[in-house]
Amino acid sequence: MGCLGRFRSKIRAGKGKRPHGRPVRGPGASFTSEATCSTASSSAAATSQSQDSGATVRPGGSKSSGSASSARSIPELYEERGASSLREFGLRELHAATSDFSRLLKIGEGGFGSVYKGVVRLPGGPAGGTVVAIKRLNTSGHQGHKQWLAEVHFLGVVEHPNLVKLIGYCAARNERGPQRLLVYEFMTNKTLDDHLFNRAYPVLPWGVRLEIVFGAAQGLMYLHEGLEIQIIYRDFKASNVLLDEEFRPKLSDFGLAREGPSADQTHVSTAVMGTYGYAAPDYVATGHLTTKSDVWSFGVVLYEILTGRRSMDKNRPKNEQKLLEWVKQYPAGSKQFSKIIDTRLEGRYSRQGTREIAKLANTCLAKRSRDRPTMRQVADSLKQVMQLKQLDGESVTSGGNSPPHDVQGKPTADDIAVASARRRMLHLAALGENGNSIARRRFMFMKAAAAPTPT
Repeated sequence: MGCLGRFRSKIRAGKGKRPHGRPVRGPGASFTSEATCSTASSSAAATSQSQDSGATVRPGGSKSSGSASSARSIPELYEERGASSLREFGLRELHAATSDFSRLLKIGEGGFGSVYKGVVRLPGGPAGGTVVAIKRLNTSGHQGHKQWLAEVHFLGVVEHPNLVKLIGYCAARNERGPQRLLVYEFMTNKTLDDHLFNRAYPVLPWGVRLEIVFGAAQGLMYLHEGLEIQIIYRDFKASNVLLDEEFRPKLSDFGLAREGPSADQTHVSTAVMGTYGYAAPDYVATGHLTTKSDVWSFGVVLYEILTGRRSMDKNRPKNEQKLLEWVKQYPAGSKQFSKIIDTRLEGRYSRQGTREIAKLANTCLAKRSRDRPTMRQVADSLKQVMQLKQLDGESVTSGGNSPPHDVQGKPTADDIAVASARRRMLHLAALGENGNSIARRRFMFMKAAAAPTPT
């Protein structure tokens, strides 16, 4: 309990060493020793590289150009903003909230640990308690603690509608050793990954896909520009984009986030971390991390919403397993471009809009990081594409572009939850909630949910 304070002095003493997390999985990973930021060797290089790292106008209205000591670090900002806003939970309280971490309440699992649905009582909250998501990190090694500490610090500082809200944390020790837990707001509709790739879910309409990636772009833009210090997310992917009841996106999992380079530095040199298929190749090759690394990852997800395919899928034919290699065969300006569009959309998409998204994705995936747009530019481009309302796409009957596996056998807890969500959406549709933009977004998804799910 309450061990956070013990680490604050350590962090202040080593501000150059920022928390990092799990390594890139799969081939192509390159590991370098954790190091401090590299400084430009000349003024010309500094000018070029500061553009490369996405330096933009800060909230004060001037470009970040002060000395390295002028910007406070994330731990310092946490002491000012987050330390008093986060609640410290007791381990016993979280055991009770999750029925002793019952498997029936487990809603996610990964290399970081497990996530459970729980109910806690919060000041000013409902009498019956508040539904939350509780992440229990693996603490078999020092890495689990570093990820936990990074999430507490970063999420204790940031505040934006498209970033998940951290309610509190728990740092305790029991007979099994140190316990590290995080308590977040609960996101009803799981992740973008679930809705794109799991056929148990209704098809995600084209307009909703655009709204989701637009919100995610705004979240990344805030991290890159919205504070006095840059934050590089470092793990942008569909499974880290959570969706609330209205399908508004919120970025989650800040265990790999890093402070960006200071004003007189060009990049952060760091051990390569992230997920294979989403990590920028220049970052994997050199360990040089900038905001443009996040932009590259965003380009991958843009192609995922276009195609309904994962960036890497070993269940597909060998020449189709790597998404970015496969889509090169069907350029945005070619007559065969429609072959890459998710067939489950059944032509209900904007023909011009999909081509514009592919072109935008290609700019995000530029080989040289300096040629990639900033997230502000990406968000502006998405806003323009969202104005293309005509759904005039080509309907393709072939199922070759849909997820390779159907859901079979006995319904799982996820299947039951999806069916419940579908009934709820249909009920809302019957109420005719179409008076504002939120209701229109709901209605689009309800119509898609009404269609029978392929089996």
